Amino acid sequence: MGWLVRLWRRVADYAAHEDPLTNAANWVAVVVAWNQPFYPLYLWAVVGGDKVWPAFLTFLSTPLFLAVPAVAKRHSLVARMMLPVTGIANGILSAKAFGVASGVEIFLLPCALLGAALFRPRERAAGLVVIALSAAAYLVPAHVFGQALAEYTATDNSGMAGLNAASAAVLVVFIGLLLSGAVATLEGRGITRREENSGSTKSPELPPSR
Repeated sequence: MGWLVRLWRRVADYAAHEDPLTNAANWVAVVVAWNQPFYPLYLWAVVGGDKVWPAFLTFLSTPLFLAVPAVAKRHSLVARMMLPVTGIANGILSAKAFGVASGVEIFLLPCALLGAALFRPRERAAGLVVIALSAAAYLVPAHVFGQALAEYTATDNSGMAGLNAASAAVLVVFIGLLLSGAVATLEGRGITRREENSGSTKSPELPPSR
């Protein structure tokens, strides 16, 4: 088990960032990249092995998700934008691969959530861009994507829709927990700074007169 502990420490060191919001984005990116190789296995159980191959196209986004923490070391805002934008691109590719009937577009909702909560007030424009891109991708008419790359039946689509809905729900809960922790950390830092500033401006007490 020693190798597993060492691996975990390396992953934790790679994802860690002093900015709580960027740290949250890094962990979302790492967890998504970690889970992507398992998606074909889940799909295998739902539609069978002969219709799994389109899922391997989603691996095109894996290096981008894995690169988010590395980018964050140089520019945290770029990394925080890179995460949902990569997710949006992956959602569009998945809609083409599996078809809109598979319900795979539900993964655009976590991307919109990241756009709403991952940016500070002064970065509001970046967040609005992410939300707009998520909405635009979600509202693309089904006929634009055309037919899925494999011949999925109505039963297959129903199974994939359930799988994707459950996966997206877990992802939303995970993102919510991370971001709530990040907000709490930021608020704690703000209180500490206010206390420090209050202490630094406080007039020195005069010694009691005799």
